[in-house]
Amino acid sequence: MDNKTSNNSFRTALLLAIFSAIGPFTVDMYLSSLPQMMNDFNTTASFIQASLTASLSGLGLGQLVAGPLSDVHGRRKPLLISMLLYFIISIVCAFSPSIGIFIVLRFIQGFVASAGLVISRAIVRDRYSGAEMVKFMALLTMISNVAPLISPTAGSTVTTFTSWIGVFIFLGFLGLFLTGISIRGIKESLPVEQRVPSNFRQILRNYGSLLRDRNFMGYALVNGILFSGVFAYVAGTPFIYQNMYGISPQLFSVLFALNGLGIILGSQLVKRLAERMDEHRIFRIGLMLAFITTTVILFVVLVHGPFVALFIAIFLFAAAIGMIGPVSFTLAMESQGHIAGSAAAILGSLQFALGAVTSPLVGIAGENSAVPFGITIFLTSILAVISYVILVKRSSTASQYM
Repeated sequence: MDNKTSNNSFRTALLLAIFSAIGPFTVDMYLSSLPQMMNDFNTTASFIQASLTASLSGLGLGQLVAGPLSDVHGRRKPLLISMLLYFIISIVCAFSPSIGIFIVLRFIQGFVASAGLVISRAIVRDRYSGAEMVKFMALLTMISNVAPLISPTAGSTVTTFTSWIGVFIFLGFLGLFLTGISIRGIKESLPVEQRVPSNFRQILRNYGSLLRDRNFMGYALVNGILFSGVFAYVAGTPFIYQNMYGISPQLFSVLFALNGLGIILGSQLVKRLAERMDEHRIFRIGLMLAFITTTVILFVVLVHGPFVALFIAIFLFAAAIGMIGPVSFTLAMESQGHIAGSAAAILGSLQFALGAVTSPLVGIAGENSAVPFGITIFLTSILAVISYVILVKRSSTASQYM
C-alpha cells in the first residue's frame, strides 16, 4: 500500500471511528456524575442506573432500524438526520425536569446514536472487501478503542468545571460536530442502483435471510458472544480488583486503560498477519487465544491466584477480542454487500443484547466473589467455539462434499 493510499485509509478510518465513538461517549461520559444526578433528581441509585440501561437498549435496538434505513436511503442521509437529532436530544437531556423524562430521553439518545455505529460499519463494507477489509477494520478498531479509554476521563474533566448538565451539552456539541462531518466529510458510498426497495416486508425478508445464513450467523454469534465477555469484564473487575485484591481506584483506572490497549494491540496484530495468512486462519488463532485465556481466568479465580496472573490473562483476552472483532466482521459481511446496513445492525445489536445478559451474571454471588465472573467469561469462549463449529465449520465441510 503506497503512502497516499495509506493516508487516505487512515483519514477515512479516523472519520468513521469518530462516528463509532459516539457509542462509548454516550454511555460512559456521565458515569462519574451519577451520584450528583441522584441528588439533583432526588431519586434512587436504581433509577439513575436505569438511565444507563435505557441508553444501552437504545443503542442496541436503534441499529436494527438505522441499518435497514441506510440500505434503502443510502448511508449519508440517515447518518446526517441521526446526528442532528442526537444534537437536539442531548441538549434536551441536559435540561430534563424529572428522572422519568430523563430515562426516556436517554433511550432516544442511544437510539439515534446507534446510526453512527452501524452506518460507519456499512460504509466499510461498501468500500472494501477481503484482506483489504480486514486491514481497514483492524485500523478502525484501533482508533475506535481510544474512545472508551478517554470518554470517562473527558466526563470527569467536564464536571470539574460544571455539573452533569455540562456533560450533555458537550455531547450535544459532539452531535453538532458529527452533523458537520456528515455534510462535509462523508461521501455517499451506496449507489442508488444498489439500494433495496423501501418496503417493510422486504426489510423483514432481508433480516430473515441473514438469520438463516449459517456462515453469517456463525461469525456474528462468535463476535457477539465474545464481546459480551467484555461487558462481563467491565461489570465485574471494578469489584474484583478493588474489593478482593485491594487495588486503589486510581490504579484500577490505569489497569482498565491498559486492557483497552490490549484490544488495540490485537487489532494491530491482525493488520500484520493479514499480509501473511488468510483471514480464516487469523480468526481461528484469535478464537483459540480467547479459549486459552478464559480458561486461565477461570482457574485463577477458582484458586484465588495472584493478581498478576489474572491481569495478564484478562489483557490477553482483550487482545483476542481485538483480533476476532475485525476478522469476524469481514467474514460475516463478505457476501452481504446488498444489505450491508442490515447485516451490520445484527452484528452490533447482538453485542449489546448478549452483553445485557452477561453483565448482571457476574454479581450474582455478591461483590466479594469472582467465581461468577470466571464462569461467565469462560462460558463465552465455550459458546463461541460451539457456534463456530456448528454454524461455520460444519457448513464449510458440508459444502465441500456437495
